[in-house]
Amino acid sequence: MPQRTAKQIHEKILEKDNFLLITHQNPDADAIGSVSALGQFLASINKKYTIFCVTPVSQQFHFLRHARDVVNHESVWKKEYGVVIICDSGDLRYAGVDEYIKILPSKPTLINIDHHASNENFGDYNLVIEAASSTTEIIYNFFKYNEVEITNTMATALLSGLITDTNNFSNAGTSRQALSVASSLVKRGAQLNLIRKNLVNNRPTSIFKLWGRVLSRLDYHNETDIVYTYITQKDLQECGANEEETEGIANLLNHLDEGKASMVIREKPDGSMKTSLRTTKEDVDVSKLAQYFEGGGHKKAAGFSLKGPTDVALKNIWFTLEKFAKDNYTGVKDQRFKTED
Repeated sequence: MPQRTAKQIHEKILEKDNFLLITHQNPDADAIGSVSALGQFLASINKKYTIFCVTPVSQQFHFLRHARDVVNHESVWKKEYGVVIICDSGDLRYAGVDEYIKILPSKPTLINIDHHASNENFGDYNLVIEAASSTTEIIYNFFKYNEVEITNTMATALLSGLITDTNNFSNAGTSRQALSVASSLVKRGAQLNLIRKNLVNNRPTSIFKLWGRVLSRLDYHNETDIVYTYITQKDLQECGANEEETEGIANLLNHLDEGKASMVIREKPDGSMKTSLRTTKEDVDVSKLAQYFEGGGHKKAAGFSLKGPTDVALKNIWFTLEKFAKDNYTGVKDQRFKTED
């Protein structure tokens, strides 16, 4: 925890009023858990605040305090704020607010709290810790360092983000520190069974139908040593699934031993393609691949967006990745996409 930055942020929060909390579009549990916990903290010290996201929050997160209060209407940007806090977003574009920030009536203090390696440090204060398992882990340590009381509902929000970003304590983010924080949150009253019910064990039939279809078209691209599959809007319609139910497929492919990395390409309602990259290989950094497409993320989990349709997107991906390998490595398949020694 960069203690000086944490202290400065805490002092700024005590000094200012009227806060805008923002999380990235299509928020996950880490994003919602972060703004939920911060909202509860601000309420406890009698601060005014609004929570904003450019896209609606999935109903599966409604068990968290304030998740139902997240707004996405543009009238938010006509108000004046003392502080804007952006959680779990590597840049303002991913949060979907890069243009909105410019039209605020007055310039607020911008606070950036995140754990992505590709974070652009866009804030006046940047509490960015790449080694953290999740943004909620960072916020837990922020609260602890500044002696903020963590209530049971705050603990539940924080643990939700930690559990999902470590894929239920199974991916590379499952550090000793992450497990220690999880234990502390449970001691503080985090409702583990409630989290499991809503985020781990609430799979509808439609999701298994969808996963079966997507896994049936799993393929391997020899030139880039990547295992991949894709999801279309037609798949969602025919399986009776929604956008939220596509989450988790990329992490599921982490169990594969074949390939240097795995990739899931998902068609969005507007026809654009969202691509998720995963790897468990120690010598592979998929964030480097994502950055080549102007995306970002972590060493073991990253993503990017590009234009569709699916067949065109795949051709562009293979062409670009082969060029990436040629420009950055020896061209030998086993050398591609490796981290620096």
